[in-house]
Amino acid sequence: MKKIFRSAVTLGLLSFVLASCSNSDDTYIEEEPGRAENQLGGTYKEGDVLELDANIVYQLSEKLEMQDGSILRIPAGTKIVGTGGTSSYIAIAQGAKIYAEGTKTNPIVLTANVQKRGSWGGLVICGKAPINKGDKGTTATAEVSDLTYGGDIVDDNSGSIKYLRIEYAGANYNSEKEFNGLSLFGVGNGTTIEYVQAHEGSDDGFEWFGGTVNTSYLVSTNNDDDQFDWTEGWNGNNENWFSSQKGVADKGFEADNNSKNHLATPISSPSIKNLTLIGSSEAPVDGKPRTALHFRVGTQGNLENVYLKNFEIGVLVENDATIAHVGKGLQVKNVQFDQVEQKYNMSDDKGDAITNDAIIVEANNTGAGAGANVPEWAQGWTVGL
Repeated sequence: MKKIFRSAVTLGLLSFVLASCSNSDDTYIEEEPGRAENQLGGTYKEGDVLELDANIVYQLSEKLEMQDGSILRIPAGTKIVGTGGTSSYIAIAQGAKIYAEGTKTNPIVLTANVQKRGSWGGLVICGKAPINKGDKGTTATAEVSDLTYGGDIVDDNSGSIKYLRIEYAGANYNSEKEFNGLSLFGVGNGTTIEYVQAHEGSDDGFEWFGGTVNTSYLVSTNNDDDQFDWTEGWNGNNENWFSSQKGVADKGFEADNNSKNHLATPISSPSIKNLTLIGSSEAPVDGKPRTALHFRVGTQGNLENVYLKNFEIGVLVENDATIAHVGKGLQVKNVQFDQVEQKYNMSDDKGDAITNDAIIVEANNTGAGAGANVPEWAQGWTVGL
C-alpha cells in the first residue's frame, strides 16, 4: 500500500472539511485515488509526501514527478518496475526530496519488466547547485524530464540515497536525448548518495551535469556508453568507485567541462579516490579504442589510487584547455596499469600529439579495494559482478 500525506495548505477547502475527522490540524492521510495499490505515476506538488511500503513491487508505466516542496520516501526492499520506455521514469525537481534508503541485505531496486537495456527511463534529480551551462542565467533545462536545474546553493539538499540498484535504464528519444541510470543535474552537496549501482543501461551509468554533490561506493556495470560521465562544471569529493564493462562500451569515464566554452566556470574539477575500472573484451561498436579515462573540453579532475585493466588507452586527454591543467588541476596519481596497451595519449585542438608525463604518477595499489576483484563493500547488494 502506498500513502500520500497531503498538507492542508495544498488541499485547501477539502483539508478544512476533513480536519474535524483528523487528529492533526496540518495533515491527513489518503489512499492515492485513481490508481491500483501497486501502480505509481503522476505529479506531486508542494506539501505532498508519497510514502511507499517496504518489500512491495510497484509498477511504473508513466513518469513519477516530485515537484518543489514534495517528498518521495522509498524504504528498504521496495522494487519499482518500469514498463513504459521513455514514458516511465522518476524525476525529483528542484526543492523536492527523495529518501531512498535500502540496506546491504535489503536494497531498493529500480528495474524494468524486460531485462533489456533501455527498457525504461531512470532516476533524474535536479538541484540548485552551480552549473556552467545556462539558458536562463544560472539555470538550464534538463535534457530529460524538462525540469529546471542549477543555481547558487552549493549545499542544496535533494535528499538521501543508500543501497539502491538501477537496472535496464537508459531509454532514449533520439541519439542526443537519452536517460542514464542516475542523472544528477545541478545536485548540491547537502545530498547523500552512496552505495548505488547502475547496471545494464543503454547510455551512461552515472552522469553529473554540474553541481557539487559528493558520492561514495558507486558501482557501474555493463552500461552501453560511459560508466561514469561528467560535464557542466561538476565539483564533488568522491571515493570508492568500481566498474566492470561487458559489451560494446568504449570508455570507463567521459569527463568534460563545457563543449561550447572550454573555459566556462565553474570548471569541472571533481576528486576521486580509490577507483577500479575494468574494460570490456568486446570491440566497441564505433570502432574506437577502449579507453579507461577520457578528459576533454577543459575539464580538471584529481584521481588517486586508480586501478585500470583491459584497455587500449589508459588516459586520453584532448583539447588545449584540458592540457593546460595537466599536473595541476588534472592528474591521475598512484595509478596501476594492468593489460593496458598505451598508458596515455594526449592531443591539442589541432589534433597534434603532445607529451606530458605529469598526467600520470604510477604506483601499485588496489583501486576500489581489491584490484580487479570485487571489493568487499560492493558485495551482497549488487548484481552482475
